This record gives sequence, C-alpha cells and structure tokens, in this order.
Amino acid sequence: MKQILLVEDDPEISDLVKAHLENEGYRVLTAADGEEAARLFANGDVDLVLLDLMLPKMNGMTLLKQIRVHSSVPILILSAKGSDLDKALGLGFGADDYIAKPFSLIELTARVQAAIRRATDYTVAEAKEERVLQRGSIRLDVDAFMAYKNGQAVKLTAKEFQLLHVFMENPKRVFTKEQLYQQIWNEPYLGEENVINVHIRRLREKIETNPSKPEIIETVWGIGYKLGAPQ
Repeated sequence: MKQILLVEDDPEISDLVKAHLENEGYRVLTAADGEEAARLFANGDVDLVLLDLMLPKMNGMTLLKQIRVHSSVPILILSAKGSDLDKALGLGFGADDYIAKPFSLIELTARVQAAIRRATDYTVAEAKEERVLQRGSIRLDVDAFMAYKNGQAVKLTAKEFQLLHVFMENPKRVFTKEQLYQQIWNEPYLGEENVINVHIRRLREKIETNPSKPEIIETVWGIGYKLGAPQ
C-alpha cells in the first residue's frame, strides 16, 4: 500500500482528500503546517507528497526545497495560486506536477496514480538495465540513479534524471517538447510547454558550465532539444 503525505492547512480540504485517497487504497499522513510535514516526511516512508504552497510556520516552497535536498519522491503542488509564474517556480524547485484549486477528486486521483506509476515503473525498469551511459563529461549511472559531471555527483530530481537519460540514450535525435512530455510524463500533451521549459532550464543549471549558453542540452530552434556534442 502506497503512503501519501498530504500537506494542507485547510481542515475541510484535508479531511475530504484524505478520506477519498484512503477509499482509493492509499495510506495518508496529514500535516497542517510545513514544520509538521517536514517531521512526518523525515520519519515516514512516503511514496508521494501532496503539497499546498500557502502554509503556516514553513511555506510550501521552503518545504519543497528541503525535501529535494535528500529525496526525489514525486511531489504534486496543490494551490489556489495558479499563475504561470507560480507554476514555473514550483516546478523549478523540483515539483513533478501542479494542480490548481479548486480541483476534482477524480483528477487528483488520476494525477496521483500517474505520478506514483511513473516513479515506480521507472525505478524498476532502470534497476533491470544495470548500465552506465557516458557522453563527454556527463556520466549517468542508470542502476544507481546517479548523474556525474567530470566525476562530481550532480543531484537531479526524478524528472531531470529521466530527461537526461532520454537525451543520452538518443544522442543524435532531436526531441520536440510534445515527444518529451509524452515519453516522460506518459500523458497526452496538452500544450504543457511551460513544464518542459522549466525542467530543461533546471537541468541545464545543474549540468551546464554556462547555462545561458548550453552545450550539453542544445535548443534546436522551432523544433525542440537534442544532446550536444560531447563536452
């Protein structure tokens, strides 16, 4: 049984979502503020985090960054703050998806199932492959889920790792944003351009010598992205 950490300070929303997810077969831990959530996450085996942004004691963004220091667990943001800037900020800090309030419980369940399935399937598939990819200064240990640049470990989120893996497995291929979204998110592409842009930008910030002039993940203008020549 998968365990979800629900971080929501509105008791009505928290009770409603908790009851629904438990009815769907999940265990649900709840926290009403960021500090309580941090303690629960540190002490529990959590498979997914549902995270509100506007929280007392420690806000959602701070908690998100704190979790990402040590874990690549799927994180879905729940928030009434629905502007593109807020979405980009949340995804840029390492969130996997964003659900704006108000949301339907059916949509929420589908997003939770998809996020857990992607994380589980990807981990199992990569464990079976047991191989290392090397492209210039970048080395990807697929089995250990680790990335290195010039021998130094680079901490990537699950989505960042998957993006880099796709590029390194297909060094000569140009990917459109739609292809990347469908392959990594495993969902129909509905113009989720901002999601791809943010994840590519964050990946570049971690692996490029100069992110403003990327050489590892190159932009192919009008089409998408591809792996650059070995650096």
